[in-house]
Amino acid sequence: MISRRDFLNGAPIAIGAALSPALLNACAETGTVDPFALPSGYYPPAKTGLRGSHDGSWEPMHGVVSGETIEHGAPGETYDLVVIGAGMSGLAAAWYFREAKPDARILILDNHDDFGGHAKRNEFDVNGTFRMGYGGTEAIDTPSGYDPDAMRLLRGVGIEVDRFFEYFDQEFWDREGLSKSILFDAETFGETKLVPGYGSRPWAEFAADMPVSDSAKAEFVRLQTSTEDYLPGLTFDEKYALLRKTSYEDFLRDYARAPEEVINIYKRWGMSFWCVGMDEVPTTLIQNYDGGLPGVAHTLPRTGSRNDDPYIFHFPDGNASIARLMVRSLIPDAMPGSTMEDVVLAKADYTALDRPDQPVRLRLNSTAVKLNNLRDGVAVTYSRAGNTHTVRAGHTIMAGYNMALPYLCDELPEAQVAALGSVPKIPLVYTKVAVPDWQRFKDIGTDFVYYPDGFYKQVEFAYPVSIGGYSAVTTPDEPMVLHMCHVPWVPDTQGPAQWREGRMRILSTPFETFERHVKAQLSQALAGHDFDPERDISAITVNRWPHGYAYSSELIWEPDYASEADKPWVIGRQAIGRIHVANSDAGAKADTGVAMAQAHRAVMEILAA
Repeated sequence: MISRRDFLNGAPIAIGAALSPALLNACAETGTVDPFALPSGYYPPAKTGLRGSHDGSWEPMHGVVSGETIEHGAPGETYDLVVIGAGMSGLAAAWYFREAKPDARILILDNHDDFGGHAKRNEFDVNGTFRMGYGGTEAIDTPSGYDPDAMRLLRGVGIEVDRFFEYFDQEFWDREGLSKSILFDAETFGETKLVPGYGSRPWAEFAADMPVSDSAKAEFVRLQTSTEDYLPGLTFDEKYALLRKTSYEDFLRDYARAPEEVINIYKRWGMSFWCVGMDEVPTTLIQNYDGGLPGVAHTLPRTGSRNDDPYIFHFPDGNASIARLMVRSLIPDAMPGSTMEDVVLAKADYTALDRPDQPVRLRLNSTAVKLNNLRDGVAVTYSRAGNTHTVRAGHTIMAGYNMALPYLCDELPEAQVAALGSVPKIPLVYTKVAVPDWQRFKDIGTDFVYYPDGFYKQVEFAYPVSIGGYSAVTTPDEPMVLHMCHVPWVPDTQGPAQWREGRMRILSTPFETFERHVKAQLSQALAGHDFDPERDISAITVNRWPHGYAYSSELIWEPDYASEADKPWVIGRQAIGRIHVANSDAGAKADTGVAMAQAHRAVMEILAA
């Protein structure tokens, strides 16, 4: 048998799913023969350690990919719709389908031990104080850009986005005197030094503290303050065409004439957003990006962007609360309460997710492993606790990782298989660190530290949101949840191949490595402020997402397509008989609104059929 280590180093493996001892003992605890019952006290959000794609969630699908033979059994249950994936798109698909067909029987399958997909909730008890954070999807980004059907869903589950203007404390940073910082490392810059005040201090004053040469300091200030058009004589359209194929790193070097010491500051600036180095981000993406990147504004003037809405539409647990509200709408017994406010502190009843007498059932720890069209339905086989089960569906919506579809269903045409194989998901890690207070950050005057060459690209505060009885921090002696983001950087590899390599790196990295970097990088940032990581870190949760963001179609290597129909993600989302395709993958954008829109499209396909 091939070991897990062998698989993670590149060799495939085929092993069954694993459930926790608590799950395997569920029937004994509940006194029932229901094979899908969850034990009382089952509550994944409170787990710390290695989460996200936790062990037990990924092995069955990797077995299928490696060639494990799966056969359908006799269907044990029949549903009008089976949804594969209980993330944003899967839950939305169930919601839209039930909106159209209130009496429909729906089964939602998910390979993880919690619902929400990447919208996971992390909870902490820090010396008796309750804190939460987002383990993945963090916000309703630019709700003004959501299509009407996505907005109807948000309103349908009780969300009124305008209320966040009251709940999100937009004055927090100014009131507390907090600003962004850069942690210059000795390996790249010759000295390890934290320099606070990026964007808030005069640029000459900030540059004076940077551990770079005097000439680089002068060039840094020039870059930040210049109003020069670096492409004089060209029209806006000519500039745009040129800069669409010019990386921001090349723009700095070739047009803004920045020295390498300055370029080194920005090489990984957008890693948590675009998940590539700035040598693969087109300069046109910087045009409307309010992220502290200099040099473009007077060459390619701003025309409007995703940032035109304030970035405030955020629950304390990110979009996990949206998932919880959708679950409440679909399975009321699983989520007490009735408002967007009370869902924040509501205690989900996981034992109510999958009861035989309810029209919508959500079955966790269940990985779809085979799909096939029947004459008048779909056979869906999934793996749970090392056993396979088959159900019959009138229709199926694939709302998980779209690239997995060819391994589940052998009915796809070759062009669709090739298209799906060309748009891999993007790996990333969201690590949450609970600390008993944030006084040291207050003393420095920072809430965000960027590491130009760190394992974690950044550490930043939780967003200041108070809603439904949950209060954001108000004084520096209160517990804080810190957010740290790691994206594997493979600078010698271009294009999607780097994400495949990064996925293997993430899966082969043990919790202890993530923990070690947390302690080392916080110690760097808080040096000289009596920080002891063994004493001053209360808990760490690592949300590992080897299949994280949807494929990004905005980066420099993406070709120009002759039509919408030629785009690989559009080819990849075509229905196969009664098997339909949703998920943000189908829109090539890691965005909750896109996930919902693709769910609505898939449901409309079914209703039209």
